Amino acid sequence: MPIPESQLETWSHQGAVTTSSATYRSIQTALAADSSPIKGKDYEVYLQGSYKNDTNIRGDSDVDVVVQLNDTFGRDLAALPESQKRLYQAAHSSATYLWGDFRKDVLQALRYYYGLRAVTEGDKSLKLAADRGRLAADVVPALHFRKYQYFYSLGNEGYVDGVKFLNRPDSRQVINFPKPHYKNGVAKHSRTNQWYKPTVRMFKNARTHLIDDGTISEDLAPSYFLECLLYNAPDAKFGRSFEDTFVEIFNWLWEARIDGLVCQNEESPLFGTSPEQWDALKAKQLLEALKELWENW
Repeated sequence: MPIPESQLETWSHQGAVTTSSATYRSIQTALAADSSPIKGKDYEVYLQGSYKNDTNIRGDSDVDVVVQLNDTFGRDLAALPESQKRLYQAAHSSATYLWGDFRKDVLQALRYYYGLRAVTEGDKSLKLAADRGRLAADVVPALHFRKYQYFYSLGNEGYVDGVKFLNRPDSRQVINFPKPHYKNGVAKHSRTNQWYKPTVRMFKNARTHLIDDGTISEDLAPSYFLECLLYNAPDAKFGRSFEDTFVEIFNWLWEARIDGLVCQNEESPLFGTSPEQWDALKAKQLLEALKELWENW
């Protein structure tokens, strides 16, 4: 017996957003306070993850917030010809205020505002504890990152917007592209006549159902990887009904060649061996569990 339309439609609903917005505004306020060491610096604060992308479901808790320093930025010049690399080097000087300095100052700003015990240090983020009217938050201090496409002069340059930070235990560099991820998701949602984001939530809730009944482990299919997986499904597979959409997308994914699938930012392969990529065997396990769920509902 397939999963009924009514259940899939329920799974497509978005979770609450009011408290996430309040959490985000509170962090903005903390970083702009008079006691904040980064007050006056060129930085921006923005949401990323499910709350930013409107793919949050009931039960999603942590809010993901990026604090991006723009005074200092990282860069990838690999795509530039040598002549443009020389132009770039002549136009820029080395920074003196680095990621480690910025991270320390963001940590200090949050602890000044919320108290020492409310903020702890994780590998990639600063962990802000939940409190009355505020969700827990993962705050990521990061440098602006530019993946250059061309450079002729300041103001006559093209690059993909990203962020760069270090994983603390091993000082491994992490580069991500949350702004292109968001932009591409909005575009796909429009191209699919507003079916994309409800479909992501439907599959996320199906995964959560499998976790709750003990079929799969909690770490098998993180939300980011699942959203990226669905992003690869052709636009024509979305629509008509949730049952049709589930079947059409599942069948396409079941037959897809994983080596061609990309993250929603369209800058990184979805599958690989880095910690920022998904294990293909785990994706296959998820699909097998979803197949069993559909056939034996």
